[in-house]
Amino acid sequence: MVAAGVALAQTPAVVSKGVSASTFSTDLVQLYREARLEDPQVLASFARAQAGQEHQREALGALLPQVSINAGMNQIHQENDLIQQSYDSESYSLVLRQYLYNKAAWENYKKFQSLAKQSESEALDAQAEATVELARRYFTALAAEDELELVIAERLTTQKSLDRINVLYEKQLALITDQLDLKARVDLLAAQELDARNQAIISRESLAEIVGRPVKERLNRIRDDVQLQVSAQSLETWVREGIASNPALKARESGVEAANAALRSGKGGHYPTLSLSLSAQQTNEGYNNSLTPRTDSYVAGVGIQVPLYSGGSTSARVRGLYQDQVTAEQELEAIRRRVVKEITSAYLTASSNGEKIEANRLALASAQLSRVAAEKALNYGMVNAVDVLASVRNEFRARRNLLKTQYEFLSNVFSLNRWAGKPSAESVESVNGWLSPRSAGQDVVRP
Repeated sequence: MVAAGVALAQTPAVVSKGVSASTFSTDLVQLYREARLEDPQVLASFARAQAGQEHQREALGALLPQVSINAGMNQIHQENDLIQQSYDSESYSLVLRQYLYNKAAWENYKKFQSLAKQSESEALDAQAEATVELARRYFTALAAEDELELVIAERLTTQKSLDRINVLYEKQLALITDQLDLKARVDLLAAQELDARNQAIISRESLAEIVGRPVKERLNRIRDDVQLQVSAQSLETWVREGIASNPALKARESGVEAANAALRSGKGGHYPTLSLSLSAQQTNEGYNNSLTPRTDSYVAGVGIQVPLYSGGSTSARVRGLYQDQVTAEQELEAIRRRVVKEITSAYLTASSNGEKIEANRLALASAQLSRVAAEKALNYGMVNAVDVLASVRNEFRARRNLLKTQYEFLSNVFSLNRWAGKPSAESVESVNGWLSPRSAGQDVVRP
């Protein structure tokens, strides 16, 4: 009976020829934690989110009191018909200005508040996307190593058949064409082994690009005792969750809010502004730069500024901001449709993968029996080498199909969780529960 993880044994001789890896193992959770600290895309997204918070604080500052201190010293020389004099003057002032009403500044703050929320949601979406990419590369690395081991195992199996044919040929019980067919297949598999070995190394480097270090450990594989199935939730439930929680969708919603606030801020250019000013001044300089006794002045004032005409720039800016608002709304609708499409695609594909896994297990079991029967029949001359070769190919094709379907299932589970807005850490923990270290000598092929 074929297990869920297709962990089918291989001889130690085959294992020794696989990709060099540490005797230690690693899993998705460990690599996920490392990637969060090392993946440049993730780090950049969280830096942008932090920058968004600071831009929001910057916009708030324009609404708060503006306080300044001014100090000056002048050397003055005066001459007239009666007198000529030189003296030093000093001036100190403390000024506080506060907007009492400034619609443009207030709406600008609301815009940056929404942009900060948008950058936070985009950071979460970038983390979710990076998690899916990490999982994809993880399973690609597993698939590449599986392919290498399958090619090696198929070559050894075919070599055994060739050895049998050689013995039979020496006894004149086999045809030269059978011998040549098997020899050609062995040579072809040897060439494919080189390519598979390169792909396994490349897939490891692809993982290293994300986690920031060479990944030499053994990768945990699918457990033998798990039943790979999609959650019992209906598709409609997944779609509702995605519409409510997807961070990419939330980012676009915040983008629409920011565009609305920007439009209101632009219209605020037509509104008057009202401000309060408080100042205190100390100086010994009087009218026309004349020297006077030190004077302390305290002033409180309220000012209003009414825009009348700015060359049409304010109206043009408002029209441009309106188009920006339309753009943001259309981007929101586009991502909403994409969320529905991606959830539907991932859900249906994962469900189909679950059914295909069971079908591929049965196909592999049948192919194994067929190959064993063909090898026995060859010894009695009931079939030729071509029949044995075909049965071996069918068996290893069934193994590849099963492994491929399992990895596709897990990749679609990650994609489904990502678009449904599930937290990345929860997705990794959930799938990681289906994985376990592979014991020494255990591989993807069983005799």
